[in-house]
Amino acid sequence: MERTDAPTENPATDDPRPVAPEAARPPRRRVSLWIKIPGVLLALLAVLLLGTRLFLIPGLGDLFGTETKDRTGPAVLKSLQDMSNYEAAAGNFQVVVDLEKDAKLLPDAIRGTRTLYVGAGTVGASVAMGGLGAGDVTVNEDRTAATIRLPHATLGKPALDPDRSYAVSKQRGLLDRLGDFFSDNPNDEQAVHRLAAQRIGEAAKDSGLTARAEKNTTGMLQGLLRSLGFKDVTVIYK
Repeated sequence: MERTDAPTENPATDDPRPVAPEAARPPRRRVSLWIKIPGVLLALLAVLLLGTRLFLIPGLGDLFGTETKDRTGPAVLKSLQDMSNYEAAAGNFQVVVDLEKDAKLLPDAIRGTRTLYVGAGTVGASVAMGGLGAGDVTVNEDRTAATIRLPHATLGKPALDPDRSYAVSKQRGLLDRLGDFFSDNPNDEQAVHRLAAQRIGEAAKDSGLTARAEKNTTGMLQGLLRSLGFKDVTVIYK
């Protein structure tokens, strides 16, 4: 029997156009997955890999290092103030602040923060000398004895030292993390700083810093007046 490869009509449709046999159809090509990836992504991966290898080569890592630019303007003088206090003593303090904020109806993993902060600062103690009147300083006729009446020493405001203060840890709930992601919240840091300054101020009151300041002020005045010829110098704190 003679075999012919003549095309036949398509029985599924009434299309008179012939249908090619299966053997005559070209084979389908399988497209590789790597061909579907955009060329830009491949180029980016190549650059990242190349940059990582360059960092491993001594001397070439500096070419891709970060650069810090300071665009801060000059400081502006706002006011001047004459000093009439003698700062006779200063104390260095350190406090560990453990500040936790919880939500009433939500667990800590969902809403709440806990900050562990080490605050270091100084507190000064000074004696006011600008308001002395005529009756606060008395001298005898021979100018060998003098009596000075001063107000008691007072404590200044605590000053936190940013170089010695640091945050140890900060735990945040899920909602707080999302809030920090979309917006900055400096109020939390200010609350920690205020609490650290408050605790340092309370510690300064019980440290005997004012008594030390009065003792140092007395020694300073006695040395100054004795160098001017006074033999008996009395300092009274009223």
